[in-house]
Amino acid sequence: MPIKSSSIHPILLIVPAKILNVVKTNIQPRVSIITINYNAVEATLDLLDSLSEISYPAIEIIVVDNASKVNPKDILLKKHPEINLILSDNNLGFAGGNNLAIEKAEGEYLLFVNNDAVLTKGCIEALIDTFNQKPDAGMVSPKFHFYNQPGIIEYAGYSDINSFTGRNVTIGSGIKDSGQFDTIGETHFCHGGGMMIPKKIVDEVGPMPEEYFLYYEEFDWCEQIKKAGYKIYYQPKALIRHKVSVSIGNDSPLKTYYLTRNRILFMRRNKSWEKYFIFLIFLFCITIPKNCIVLLAQRKFKHLNVFLAAVLWNFGFKKEMKLN
Repeated sequence: MPIKSSSIHPILLIVPAKILNVVKTNIQPRVSIITINYNAVEATLDLLDSLSEISYPAIEIIVVDNASKVNPKDILLKKHPEINLILSDNNLGFAGGNNLAIEKAEGEYLLFVNNDAVLTKGCIEALIDTFNQKPDAGMVSPKFHFYNQPGIIEYAGYSDINSFTGRNVTIGSGIKDSGQFDTIGETHFCHGGGMMIPKKIVDEVGPMPEEYFLYYEEFDWCEQIKKAGYKIYYQPKALIRHKVSVSIGNDSPLKTYYLTRNRILFMRRNKSWEKYFIFLIFLFCITIPKNCIVLLAQRKFKHLNVFLAAVLWNFGFKKEMKLN
């Protein structure tokens, strides 16, 4: 006698949530989140706290301490024992510190995040989705808001570097976010405070250029990625809130030195000789006289000294200015 279908009882399979999470993790690409700490352990703890609340499960967190004055090991590991902490004996700068982490990273994707930034939910998923949508993507940055100015944009992409001034424009900076920059698209450069790149592309183009020490290294890296045939993208569905210059300060002579030094270095390394020559004319005829007059009028004599030292560095007078 045939068995009626109503006589068949389905088997109820109960899978513990922990097992489901493991399965979910295994089918998602691993992301290595990398950040640098330098004398700003409280900011780093804020970042790590935000990472503990994100929804993406397949991550490893690498913190590189760039020879802080006080060893942060006990403080960081006590609250966040899950992190991989690398203690550098010397301050290697932004690129050098991140390159230390690249050597240890096991993720399919690398996400470089400033320690004065806070990730929002869904940020990692949106960044990874960019590479699924755009096969030519080499690197992607999220939208940035100022941490202390809710709803105000810091970054929604970058313009190209001007051949005269060696400067560029941050798209959307200081504007209230009303959704006017909510379209994913190609941009000239990523934001160094938050950028994701597949590990395979790092293996192809090489790590961050360490000649810069601080500032402009991400611009140079983007240029190398573009020369390799990839594109740089801005992803508005991902959002980071950024405190801005916690380790350095906004009016620091160190910032003046490296922005000036590395602007010239970037132009020399990445522009044609014709464009670099045009830039040098503008530099000596406009930029240097103007900055000297302004800094003298403001009585910022230390800034003036480091500004001139930064210019001279590019012409054979290699006096370095370090954090330590």
